[in-house]
Amino acid sequence: MKTNLLKTVLLCAFVFTLNSCSSDSEEATAPAKHENTVVDYNYSELELTTAQLINDYRVSQGLNALELINYVSVKSEEHNEYMIENQVVNHDQFDERAHDIMENLGAVKVNENIAYNYQQPSGALNAWLNSPGHKANIEGNFTHFGISVTIDENTGKKYYTNIFIKK
Repeated sequence: MKTNLLKTVLLCAFVFTLNSCSSDSEEATAPAKHENTVVDYNYSELELTTAQLINDYRVSQGLNALELINYVSVKSEEHNEYMIENQVVNHDQFDERAHDIMENLGAVKVNENIAYNYQQPSGALNAWLNSPGHKANIEGNFTHFGISVTIDENTGKKYYTNIFIKK
């Protein structure tokens, strides 16, 4: 009995972590734009590889390649740092991140994918493509994105946050 309960709890936890988040307000008026929102972001090789893999996949499906926006990558990194600090893998405060991006960049649609403990970007991408919600985000009607891959200094595990936006 305890084994079945444990299996059920683990399955639910696994499905929960594969959920993707979206904030879609295409029908709504976009908040005021602040076109001068410029920040620096130093992309790691892991981040550039992940971004390239996502764009290569999109192009292979007849979709547009997405343009990286540093501001969105900073928001992705902030979420990775939150997950590491709190030892969680989730979409906590997604609505706040989405609203911030909409307000500061004039985005009309924001979605997010997260992944955890994939050693290579190709592993994270394959996991996303095998999850209907994450795949829908990757194949979605977006124009830009941000990416962060952060390594937990204590465990060596990698946290991936990928935020897609439509401007």
